[in-house]
Amino acid sequence: MTGRVHSLESFGSVDGPGIRFVVFLQGCPLRCAYCHNPDAWAMNAGTEMEAEELFRKIRRYKTYFGETGGVTVSGGEALMQPEFVTELFRLCHADGINTCLDTSGCVLDERVMALLDETDTVLLDIKMTTEEDYREYTGGSLRQTMDFLRELHRRKIPTWIRQVIVEGFNDTEENVARLNELIAPYDNITRVELLPFHTMCRQKYEKLGIEFRFGTYPDTRSATVERLQKLVKLPSAQ
Repeated sequence: MTGRVHSLESFGSVDGPGIRFVVFLQGCPLRCAYCHNPDAWAMNAGTEMEAEELFRKIRRYKTYFGETGGVTVSGGEALMQPEFVTELFRLCHADGINTCLDTSGCVLDERVMALLDETDTVLLDIKMTTEEDYREYTGGSLRQTMDFLRELHRRKIPTWIRQVIVEGFNDTEENVARLNELIAPYDNITRVELLPFHTMCRQKYEKLGIEFRFGTYPDTRSATVERLQKLVKLPSAQ
């Protein structure tokens, strides 16, 4: 099974539990206004790799994973190549390596269901907290993401929720309150992370000749994220 890979990170510490080998896949159907990897959008770009070849690279770092680390597959959007990720995760599980899926939850079909059978943890991006904003600023649907979350809850897959905070756009108590309301029914959620928006990707947009829609917003200050993070309520605590 061959997949298209955007890039690899051998010692990730923020993409799931413990130390992770992070695989960034090529291809994404969304067009998020704050995306920091527009070069990962194209479906036919990236480097072609066999799942076995990629697994061999991951396995070299197994001694660093410990009890909690493992491999995380991100994007782009990992759900654009579900069969490839499923095969990779099966190889990892056969060798005792923990698997984590970083996704927007924009697809839920039989192929994705098979992938979830091999997934230990999910990092789920709830990009916006209203359907209107979701469609306007990502081109996707909040409903699809919530359908995906319901399936994760049904399967009892431990899930981290993530949202990028853009100062001057969604850095409000009202936004966090809506996020709390959205996630309240799902006790499989073990962590909620608010992440700061950065403009360091501006050169990528310029090189590709693509408009950076949120390029006029400043980098989000850590103090802003810390203030809002205190308002987040895990479902078990609500």
